[in-house]
Amino acid sequence: MGRIIAIANQKGGVGKTTSAVNLAAALALAEKRTLLIDIDPQANATRGLGIGREDETPGVYEWLTDGASIDDVIRPTELPFLSVIPSGRQLVGLEVELVEREGREFVLREKIASLVRDDVFIVLDCPPSLGLLTLNSLAAAHSVLIPVQCEYLALEGITEMMGTLDRVRQAVNPSLAIEGVLLTMYDDRTNLARQVVGEVRRVFGDSVFKTIIPRNVRLSEAPSFGQPIMLYDVRSRGSEAYMALAVEVLGHEQAQRAG
Repeated sequence: MGRIIAIANQKGGVGKTTSAVNLAAALALAEKRTLLIDIDPQANATRGLGIGREDETPGVYEWLTDGASIDDVIRPTELPFLSVIPSGRQLVGLEVELVEREGREFVLREKIASLVRDDVFIVLDCPPSLGLLTLNSLAAAHSVLIPVQCEYLALEGITEMMGTLDRVRQAVNPSLAIEGVLLTMYDDRTNLARQVVGEVRRVFGDSVFKTIIPRNVRLSEAPSFGQPIMLYDVRSRGSEAYMALAVEVLGHEQAQRAG
């Protein structure tokens, strides 16, 4: 079955876009047809895949507002199995435009329905807030992956996000599942990071991915070169971690098929 995974956290700076880009790239390297949709007006995922929006080619805004077809907006990347629908500054105004629209929470779900096929993964990079763009993503997704930085108050951030997801299930998407909590920016030299990992695992148990994303210089450099970490430095710890994460996500899909 096709799978739509939203990468979301109301808090910024937790590795959300890094995780969206590199999970999508890792799935593509596993020869899974993957589409990354950049729903964040900051367009960091778009630039992180080497796609500039200085030109006026249409993107997610035009697609969601019926100004362009899906064929107009899907862009190839350096990885044969990975495509992207880019974001851009125009997306900032979309939330205002949607306010008066009937069924405004389901615009993305309606658009994405024709793309869901057995052999396709769709990864949604959400804004770091709970506005209409994120709500549209959560309404369209099968599951949500929650990146959380290994820092003080990490548990509070996850708890807030879990509460948000409960409200989303009640309001727009009863079947929304937790793909997993992903611990990011882990520095094994600090006691705090180790304590955070232990506490998050204690509270959330099997909902936490086994894979932990480390702090890694190469991982932070890759977006400025417009490449996922696997192309920028495949031997780096960051690359190894995101490949391991993709293996876990694929395992979830296989378990769901079997179940």
